[in-house]
Amino acid sequence: QVHLVESGGGVVQAGGSLRLSCAASGITFSSHSASWFRQVPGKEREFVAHVNWKAYYAESVKGRFTISLDNANNSVYLQMDSLKPEDTAVYYCAARSDYNGNNYDARASYAYWGQGTPVTVSS
Repeated sequence: QVHLVESGGGVVQAGGSLRLSCAASGITFSSHSASWFRQVPGKEREFVAHVNWKAYYAESVKGRFTISLDNANNSVYLQMDSLKPEDTAVYYCAARSDYNGNNYDARASYAYWGQGTPVTVSS
């Protein structure tokens, strides 16, 4: 059984930083690629960042967020710097067996999801 468990969310002031973590069991990130998505109530879940052997980012976070893999700890991280109030959302970790980078921003391409961790950025 696959589990993805996110942590690291919280409340931070605009301009601050947070580091989200996603620990996996039942799969390994050496054979699965990973992404972070986020969702605001009443809106669709949107792509934030993806990593296989390289990283891809949504335009809205490029230059501020960094996604990374830690195969030793079977975890994926999202370092979020220069946070803005519009980054406020619940952040979800997702994983899939496709390692080729195809449709990495499509929610439907991910078989595994975490429960989400909330991030609030105050102005």
